[in-house]
Amino acid sequence: MSSLVKRTLQPILEAQLRSNKVVLLTGARRVGKTVLMNQLAASFNGPTLSLNGDDLTTAELLTDRRVASYRRWLGDTQLLLIDEAQMVPEVGRSLKLLIDSFPNLTVFATGSSAFDLTNRTGEPLVGRQLTYNLYPLAQLELSDTESYLQTRERLIDRLLFGSYPDVVQMETSNDRIDYLKSMVSSYLLKDILLFEQVRNAHKMLQLLQLIAHQVGNEVSNDELSRQLQIDRNTVVRYLDLFTKVFILFRLGGYSNNLRKEVTKSSKWYFFDNGIRNALINNFSLPTQRNDIGALWENYLVTERLKRNAYLRSQANPYFWRTYDQQELDWIEETNGQLAAFEMKWHTNRVRFPKGFQTAYPTASLSVINPDNYLDFVT
Repeated sequence: MSSLVKRTLQPILEAQLRSNKVVLLTGARRVGKTVLMNQLAASFNGPTLSLNGDDLTTAELLTDRRVASYRRWLGDTQLLLIDEAQMVPEVGRSLKLLIDSFPNLTVFATGSSAFDLTNRTGEPLVGRQLTYNLYPLAQLELSDTESYLQTRERLIDRLLFGSYPDVVQMETSNDRIDYLKSMVSSYLLKDILLFEQVRNAHKMLQLLQLIAHQVGNEVSNDELSRQLQIDRNTVVRYLDLFTKVFILFRLGGYSNNLRKEVTKSSKWYFFDNGIRNALINNFSLPTQRNDIGALWENYLVTERLKRNAYLRSQANPYFWRTYDQQELDWIEETNGQLAAFEMKWHTNRVRFPKGFQTAYPTASLSVINPDNYLDFVT
């Protein structure tokens, strides 16, 4: 089914096919970057050339930074596609020379992490690059291929197994579980270990497992440091790396400088529920688990993040809490206007914090539950 899903980014990227820029497509491994690149190549009416950064020949071609050398192998190419571009040494310098030297050329490059692609292309390509993030399939995209009833029927699967393209098209739960466990053991930390020379891979996995058990709760770096028996700065560094390889993202606290509001704490969420569940080895049905609230929250927050990114929303996301334990799951601030959301798996009546309503009387207040969630995520 996932091969039939049109990615929201596709028409946006197609508009850049003759831009004479470097278009960077970043995202976690296995989210469909190569498939999307191939679709872009198929839609391009002109000479194309595809290279793979994992191939030593590609590295040799690109690192021989002489215009005459580039001209020999480029020929009349107008669209150059480079998969796994981060594997090419000093790839930014090569891409800058290509774009500066060939005015009819556009380059599309993919990378499975932000730190090894954008950082390696950053300074040399100022003003010459556009960067887009591709996520696991969004409900925004899936809704185009399924009916409302099908979407509702598949909600439990998405809470448990996430929405990586390969997972979505698998028929059985066992196949999905095997795939996700393989992802955790083979791919999850690959870029970090390859480029950052991190020695304590087991500590990184333990940290992810601790975060997985605290989804929806505020996380203390000091507490994580004590539990893992590693330096606090190391915890902070690992968390930063997890964001750069699209495993986790951070949510900060909102404040309008009221004394009671908590702003220094963070919440961490996984970009995919399936990866989160694989880390704690729990794929039980909602009725058999005590973390369904956290699972529901992680799913909604991630789908909202994808939606906002793809629709170019200007909303800034936060959570809200006071020192006397009043809290809200999700706040969006757009041009000074606040929208507050509580995420509840069960449709019980929800009381919104009086402190928030008093401090922000013009803010909208909404409860997101299984009956109305599609409006929130699509």
